[in-house]
Amino acid sequence: MSEIREFTVSPSEAGVRLDVFLARHMPGWTRSQLQQQIRCGLVTVGSRTVYKAGEALEAGVRIGIRAARHELQAVAEDLPLEVIYEDADLVVVNKPAGMATHPGAGVKSGTLVNALLHHVGTLSQSGGELRPGIVHRLDRMTSGLVVVAKNDQAHTNLTEQFKAHQVLKTYLALAHGKVREDAGTIRKPVGRDPWHRVRMRAGGLRARPAQTTYRVIRRFSAFTLLEVVPRTGRTHQIRVHLASLGHPLVGDTLYGAPSRIMVGGREQKTFERNFLHAARLEFRHPRSGAPLSFQAPLPADLEEFLGRLS
Repeated sequence: MSEIREFTVSPSEAGVRLDVFLARHMPGWTRSQLQQQIRCGLVTVGSRTVYKAGEALEAGVRIGIRAARHELQAVAEDLPLEVIYEDADLVVVNKPAGMATHPGAGVKSGTLVNALLHHVGTLSQSGGELRPGIVHRLDRMTSGLVVVAKNDQAHTNLTEQFKAHQVLKTYLALAHGKVREDAGTIRKPVGRDPWHRVRMRAGGLRARPAQTTYRVIRRFSAFTLLEVVPRTGRTHQIRVHLASLGHPLVGDTLYGAPSRIMVGGREQKTFERNFLHAARLEFRHPRSGAPLSFQAPLPADLEEFLGRLS
């Protein structure tokens, strides 16, 4: 079941948050449900699709929403799940590439959330009905470590750690070309691409400060293996930052990687996934405060690809 609604922001409503505005005009929907609609890309402000529930509205602008109730609840599915650690408050999993973190626009099943609901049973509700337990996410074609909250107290604490940049996430990335410096820091704001909604870009619309550090792990003739640490948590940050240097990730054709590459002297289609893996995750336990550190080795397909480059 879905409904399409349009509203105009009155002068007295100027400056009101988008989710608050919608809740006032759609009494049959809860605010958390409307926030989920926004995150799924079902709400427009003027001609723009927006994803931020807290966006302040201007008087006279038209608000459109394609509210879809059938997408408002994730269900448990018996899917393969690699659990690295689990206790009463949280679970750390090694997400495979190709699996979305949570249901959203166009994705209703087969996600990490669906698998976790089957494995755990109950997750924190702070993330909403489509993202129970989800404190942070990985892109669908990125593999590696994700921490998920089992209860609201753990969710709140972990969210605060992420906001305070107290969580250390370390990635392994294979970039095109020869990265000149052995180590460096990329400081470029990241915003949405005004022409391609699914892309971000250095600069872009409503760009926010972003910082990524990297160091070279290994050099190949036409590629560079990097250890990368995002110091901020912008959407597609690592992919955008490396592409902005002229070194897009192998497989990341969305951000300029070539569709065909040379491997072992032979031309072939590029790698079928982004060569990006969340290899290490460090944070404090939300209840005890004890430091926790987890690692996930490169998946077999990435290791095999590196072997072919050698």
